Amino acid sequence: MYKRFVIILFLFYSASIWAQKDTLNQTDNDGKQHGYWIINENGVKSEEGRFEHGIRTGIWKAYFPSGKIKSLITYQNGKPNGYAKFYYENGNVSEEGIWKENKWVGVYKYYHPNGNPAYEWKYSDSGKRTGIQKYYHENGKIMIEGEWKEGKENGTIREFDKNGNLIAEKTFNNGQLDVASVKIYTPSTEQKQEPQQKEKVVEEVKPQNTEIGIFDGNGFHKTYTKDGKLDREGEWKNGRLIDGKKYFYDESGKLIKTTIYKNGNVVNIIYNN
Repeated sequence: MYKRFVIILFLFYSASIWAQKDTLNQTDNDGKQHGYWIINENGVKSEEGRFEHGIRTGIWKAYFPSGKIKSLITYQNGKPNGYAKFYYENGNVSEEGIWKENKWVGVYKYYHPNGNPAYEWKYSDSGKRTGIQKYYHENGKIMIEGEWKEGKENGTIREFDKNGNLIAEKTFNNGQLDVASVKIYTPSTEQKQEPQQKEKVVEEVKPQNTEIGIFDGNGFHKTYTKDGKLDREGEWKNGRLIDGKKYFYDESGKLIKTTIYKNGNVVNIIYNN
């Protein structure tokens, strides 16, 4: 009797194992993808995750052709909705946050390829930047810090050089720069920094260079990286990109993401596979 019980238990366990294997890359009665899937491109694993009758659900992993992890995206009802995390091919995190209904909400972080933070932003439930926002130099030092309210600068915005020295202060009211408030500081080792009133506007993230012509922070402009790649293009106002696109590249120079701006706010992010 005992032997018979063991045999039945073994057969049940074996059937369970085969049933689990059978769920890989399967379809339902309607021919829709169902269960756990591993998707390959040119013989190399590119994505893996679970389908529920043709709809992506749960955490999906994407991979670089090298096999290294590219992203972790949470899906609900077939759309990215929840925690998302993206990586550089060197293994460092490139960005992370909560993606909800085509917008970031809550704390969002973007990193330099060396692993140091690049942005630390906070979004409201409506997807607009609200609260203390921070930008960082590649060496980890703070570059810009200030408060935003519903997607617009509000209050004093401070700028720092790569050594941590305060170089500028600007006051905004509902996104509008008070030009008279702009203070430019010259670091000195001998005396305390003295502010100099100067009507000067520094863009949110300084472009490396622009097309032929003078970049005055207003009108249509294109900016480029040090490597000559298109960085941003569109309509600018007071040194800020209002309507246009911002491009992001990986270490090899491949375009990985395009951020779309409308009325000064991020309205969409397009990720390149």
